Amino acid sequence: MRILRIEAMRGPNQWSVRRQHLIVMRLDIQELEERPTDTIPGFYERLTKLLPSTFSHRCSEEHEGGFWERVKRGTWMGHVIEHIALEIQTLAGMDTGFGRTRSTSDRGVYNVVFSYMEEPVGLYAARAAVRIAEALISGEPYDLEADIQKMRELREESRLGPSTASIVQEAVNRGIPYLRLNGQSLVQLGHGVHQKRIRATITSRTSNIGVEIACDKEETKQLLESYEIPVPKGRVVRSEEGLKDALEVVGYPCVIKPIGGNHGRGATIGIKTWDEAVAALAKAREISRSVIVERYITGLDHRLLVIDHQFVAAAKRTPACVVGDGTRTIRQLVEEVNQDPRRGYGHEKVLTRIDIDDHTEKLLARHGMTPDSVPPKDEVVYLKATANLSTGGTATDVTEVVHSYNVFMAERISRIIDLDICGIDIMTDDITQPIRETGGAVLEVNAAPGFRMHLEPTEGIGRNVAEPVVDMLFPPGAPSRIPIISITGTNGKTTTTRLIAHLMRSVGYKVGMTCTDGVYIMNRMLMTGDCTGPVSAQFVLKDPLVDMAVLETARGGILRAGLGFEHCDVGIVTNVAADHLGLKDINTIDELAQVKSVVPRSVRRDGYAILNADDERVMAMRKACDCKIALFSLDENNRLIRQHCKLGGLAAIYENGFITISKGEWKLRIEKAVNVPLTYGGRAVFNIQNVLPAVLAAYVRGVKIEELRQALATFVPSPAQTPGRLNLFQFKNFQVVVDYAHNPHGFEALGRFLAKVPDTPKIGVIAGVGDRRDEDTINLGRLSARMFDEIIIRQDRNLRGKSDDEIIALLVKGIHEVDPAKKFIILKKEEEAIRHAIGTAPKGAFVVLCSDVVPDALQLVLKLKEQDDQVPFSKDDIPNRNKALVG
Repeated sequence: MRILRIEAMRGPNQWSVRRQHLIVMRLDIQELEERPTDTIPGFYERLTKLLPSTFSHRCSEEHEGGFWERVKRGTWMGHVIEHIALEIQTLAGMDTGFGRTRSTSDRGVYNVVFSYMEEPVGLYAARAAVRIAEALISGEPYDLEADIQKMRELREESRLGPSTASIVQEAVNRGIPYLRLNGQSLVQLGHGVHQKRIRATITSRTSNIGVEIACDKEETKQLLESYEIPVPKGRVVRSEEGLKDALEVVGYPCVIKPIGGNHGRGATIGIKTWDEAVAALAKAREISRSVIVERYITGLDHRLLVIDHQFVAAAKRTPACVVGDGTRTIRQLVEEVNQDPRRGYGHEKVLTRIDIDDHTEKLLARHGMTPDSVPPKDEVVYLKATANLSTGGTATDVTEVVHSYNVFMAERISRIIDLDICGIDIMTDDITQPIRETGGAVLEVNAAPGFRMHLEPTEGIGRNVAEPVVDMLFPPGAPSRIPIISITGTNGKTTTTRLIAHLMRSVGYKVGMTCTDGVYIMNRMLMTGDCTGPVSAQFVLKDPLVDMAVLETARGGILRAGLGFEHCDVGIVTNVAADHLGLKDINTIDELAQVKSVVPRSVRRDGYAILNADDERVMAMRKACDCKIALFSLDENNRLIRQHCKLGGLAAIYENGFITISKGEWKLRIEKAVNVPLTYGGRAVFNIQNVLPAVLAAYVRGVKIEELRQALATFVPSPAQTPGRLNLFQFKNFQVVVDYAHNPHGFEALGRFLAKVPDTPKIGVIAGVGDRRDEDTINLGRLSARMFDEIIIRQDRNLRGKSDDEIIALLVKGIHEVDPAKKFIILKKEEEAIRHAIGTAPKGAFVVLCSDVVPDALQLVLKLKEQDDQVPFSKDDIPNRNKALVG
């Protein structure tokens, strides 16, 4: 078998709008296409032995054991690999169960699709599943545990920690979107101008001064002491000499810890001798130059959590330990404790496995023991100096028994240090009594306290401590989303996108826009190139200035990774026509329509899918939409439009020369098409079609009719407003149009426009694209022969799989099929072709430049027009003027 491609879907996609995190593996099973599982001796037995838990897979049989029945009866290897990939993720602690396998038009090649929880794990599972299947086929032994452990490690490297994850999940439960801003714990909650950020349990509201104070343990202690908060007596030291002086004041037993440490790193407790103190000093200085020496306060370790200056939870913490039985070694006792099903790798489960590391061995040595010592019966042996859950410690919820004075003190400390979220470590024998009466003390104030001990305590009830965090960041009624308008289709989507952005800017929105030309924030280009995929969409959604996103959404990005957002408020489909067919297993227009339908299917329930009623494939999408529907049509008598409006629906139509919104059976006329600059006096019908969904999108977002009329009047087709979209240049003796038309549907629309242009001759500069079907390139030749009197064939900069001669031959074939005598020449370089077309154009000509690299073409045309304006020749001296333009 051969893996041809693996891609990770991260948003709504063609396979599933609801299940957004999917791995798509294009797999060639080669000769196994002729060998279903029932023809491979011993395969069923080896599979069920290696992966007995796959018995729970129901498959299409809808009952346990269904998958096994399919294997026994005979199924193809792609299907088996899908189930293996799902099961090994489950065995690694990530239970995810969606999958499907589909054949492609290439024999023996399948798209194996399955869900994942962590992307690196999903990608690994795809490759591992193929390796496992190959071992099962050959009968060779396979180390499954090695794969499972590797996936656990990948999960711990990539997933959010339990604290961050709990806040993110609480936000998701409330419909608040999130974006990870790096590979660690920096997360954005909300979109655009409404965003808030968290890094673990530090938020965008957290005081920088508060964090600095909390990170300096000595400063924290001094500040708390000045407010009459009980703290341990201690000194800051930097050397052994200073340590000696400090111990004379503090005495034994003591605690030595780095001044800037956290999570117990570098800390040693219960120090009773000078040698132990020297060793602890060296350990602490590995973390920070300055070290605190404190009196060791005996008692029980408690953590009080305060959020938004309100006490929310408390836990009693116990370091990792074992209890002796008089017969087994400490190492054996640890192995038994780790058998607890609640313990797992890293943050996999409620508790973490206990590891015997150097720190453990040193701690044991201080008490005259080793991991192989046998402790007496019922003796508690502590294996870690601190009570962190991440090192195997346990937690007991004590929220409901904390004395009111201790609650008051904790809330007061949060304000003294000025932290919106803080964890206060208290040592006391009895948390139910005021710590002043028990002789307890506040040991530390943590600026980024872990939530795990409160979310899933070892004993007691869990507390949803993420809830008050989200309440603080997004109080009731506070917005978290910005409106998202997504535009897809074969042709017209860029012009529609730009027009919508213009309409929304005109009424005061700070618009972020993506399109084939780049990314614009508040009308300033920040990225160039084709920016119609999910990365560009998220670039806009991350921007803190943006309060409206208008996103052109092309098929390529959907196929590559899905949408860059979970839901949109308005989803527009302009049309669906033949383009890019034969790529990524999209071979028919119906399959292309299925890809583009992802946009309207992702519209929020209270949003609008705006569909082209003149396109039957687009109209078919409404059946899969779970939102409001609005339609647009160039024909007010369109049967579907009339039915829709009769039922009270909303539509935009072209009627009696007007661009009109139909609200039920009432007509709201916006403007005559001839008065809208984008339509070129009504001649550019395809731009009238682009205006309709644009005004409809703005209308459903609250833009008034008069505001629409004014904004349409100021949207002038030009290199600045609509680069490469029917940009018209008036030279002295002829006209030039630069357009992005690059597929048959676009050429047909351009042809209808040219039919209304009286100028002659019509000269076209055309090119084919290497990654299109031969029939599509031939058809471009045919359409060009009908549209133009003269043709100049150039070649795209990116040939995409074919040679320039192959592409040109296909274009010529199409031209000759229509008119064997049609005049054409071949100039492969685009600049040469443009210079020739403009430099030789006769008086009254209409030159059409179909360009794929629009900025370069526009720059050259503007340069030539500037030269034309400066050429001093008379109108009768056309040949000499043209020679000057050719340059």
